[in-house]
Amino acid sequence: MDMDKNVAIDELAPLGGEEYYGREIWGNLQKFAQMLVDEGEIRGLIGPRERQRLWTRHILNSTAVEEFISQGSTVGDIGSGAGFPGLVLAIIRPDVNVTLIDSMERRTQWLTDVIKELSLPNVSVKTGRAESFVGNFSADYVTARAVAALKKLLPWTMPLVKPGGSLIALKGIKAEQEIIEAQQQLRDYNADWVDIYQVTPFGCEESTRIVEVKKLM
Repeated sequence: MDMDKNVAIDELAPLGGEEYYGREIWGNLQKFAQMLVDEGEIRGLIGPRERQRLWTRHILNSTAVEEFISQGSTVGDIGSGAGFPGLVLAIIRPDVNVTLIDSMERRTQWLTDVIKELSLPNVSVKTGRAESFVGNFSADYVTARAVAALKKLLPWTMPLVKPGGSLIALKGIKAEQEIIEAQQQLRDYNADWVDIYQVTPFGCEESTRIVEVKKLM
């Protein structure tokens, strides 16, 4: 069984990753993937089918947020779960300081274990709901993936975004409809503008939608 899981991961990891990201970063992504294969299902982080699409659906999909994050900035990742997208971002962008936030202690313990195993100096972990950190934490960017529809996500995340910063949310085919349904929340939480981008990450054939909500200065 373990051999089958390892073969699946090796088959899904795209060729050219080391050339694209560099040896150290690509090596850390591979270590992270292997930790998920070995422990993810046991620790309740991923389902059994997710091992077969771990790279394209989760790890590489999470890299889509990278191009929206400025050099040397701070990022708060809400609902980090198994580490998507925040932990992946911390691995591929060592210049960025990332704070991973999740309400479940078993998830934040997992994130802490990965950070220790990979010796990542640019990432920290907080346990609690996003709204509990309002007034005590803020970042240039807040990221979120598969957390909630935009009208629910905005009240949780925008208070943590610094003025002039952005919410960067990975979204699916309903992104446009979510924006329409969140018009009141966009006004209430000082959105300057909102836009949708199509991004095709390295190693992926399919694009993903990124919703960026810019906060007023």
